[in-house]
Amino acid sequence: MPNGQPFIRASITLGYNNIVQAGKRSALLFPIHLEARKPRALFLSSYPPRECGLATFTEDIRGAYDIATGQSSDIIAVNDGPTPYAYPEAVRCEIQRDDRISYLRAARFASEHECDVVNVQHEYGLFGGDHGSYMLDFLSAVRKPVVLTLHTALPDPDERLHAVTRELCNRSDRIVVLAYSGRRILEEQYGIDPRKVDVILHGVPDVPLRRSYHFKRRFGLADRTVLSTFGLLSRGKGIEYVIDALPAIFSQNPEAVYLLLGETHPEVRRREGESYREELWQRVRGLGLANRVRFLDHYMDDEEVVEYLQATDIYVSPSLDPNQIVSGTLSYAVACGRAVVATASTYAKELLADGRGAIVPMRNSQSIAASVNAILGDPSMRASIETTAYRFGRGMTWSRVARQYERAFEQAQELEPTHVPSHAAGGVERAASAVWGEALQRQVGTLVAQATEGGSGRN
Repeated sequence: MPNGQPFIRASITLGYNNIVQAGKRSALLFPIHLEARKPRALFLSSYPPRECGLATFTEDIRGAYDIATGQSSDIIAVNDGPTPYAYPEAVRCEIQRDDRISYLRAARFASEHECDVVNVQHEYGLFGGDHGSYMLDFLSAVRKPVVLTLHTALPDPDERLHAVTRELCNRSDRIVVLAYSGRRILEEQYGIDPRKVDVILHGVPDVPLRRSYHFKRRFGLADRTVLSTFGLLSRGKGIEYVIDALPAIFSQNPEAVYLLLGETHPEVRRREGESYREELWQRVRGLGLANRVRFLDHYMDDEEVVEYLQATDIYVSPSLDPNQIVSGTLSYAVACGRAVVATASTYAKELLADGRGAIVPMRNSQSIAASVNAILGDPSMRASIETTAYRFGRGMTWSRVARQYERAFEQAQELEPTHVPSHAAGGVERAASAVWGEALQRQVGTLVAQATEGGSGRN
């Protein structure tokens, strides 16, 4: 039927055009929201196998974000010394903490990367320069939207800290803090517009709520009441005040034991070796408690941390830093539904409010002992704390946190870049001059020239 073929083709074409036109009209009447491509992220932070809390956090948020978005993120890793780390393949570029040129090379790498947004996981001590000011070089030069996650927001800053923090925030398109108090501090003491700041709580594992006795047997702790503290050990942790509280706790709870979990922080170990841990153990021996206290001296991954927390009855957090605005250890304890006794840091007061835990004064062993004994002596109060804490922690699971980061990344993409472009050395020079003056202006000009001559990528 050769004569019928043009008619058939014309009918098909006409029918297709009608469908297209009908589709256009339907879209106007009933808008169809096609899911946009999710932002691809490039994370900048320390990263395992480097042993620090920020490295672990970055690994966790990257993993959760990749699962949530169905794509793979890359990393720019910050190194703390000349010894190289055996990084995974996802680490595509490295910054040497005290090498300013490496910040500009990393900025060029990020600008040429296929990512949609750069997420900087920030602690002041992670980066080189006064109060980590070398990071300003990166932010001045990068040509991608930047979301800055501040793990520290210090109140009552001196002039230099104030200047560095304001510039970090001004040169970023979006800011994330891990506590509501962090946003308030940025607004009131640094003059940062709170509309630019997202509060995304510290992520936590998604674990079921179960009583501790289910998990104690694997650690040889059946029929024991378990108190624990975990994290990288340093003098600011206040562990000596827990040890001094133990005789009063053990006198009322003769089956109780205390577990101190985690190795000495690598930076502390480089400076002073294991002197703090040794002092703590001598304190334990002096009190005659060596058979009731256990030190676990190695770096703990998330799975091991959760296993010990699930075997814990009371988690004790004796931090000596009143301005601490985030604590992964506290967050994990809440997520596991454990009763927590914590000193009055900014973060603890926020996280444990409304019956989610007990707050005690800092450097006060008597208050620690009294709170622990009160909770152990009142099963209904303990059960209430555990349930209330666990319910709150459900909103902090890594999957939920990843979705919140996705929204922050999308908002950063929608904005015009607020940081200075790097296509000309003059832009970096002017930005640096505004903060540090003409001397630093000349230094940055030299660095830009040197970085332009160098390469990008892993270095």
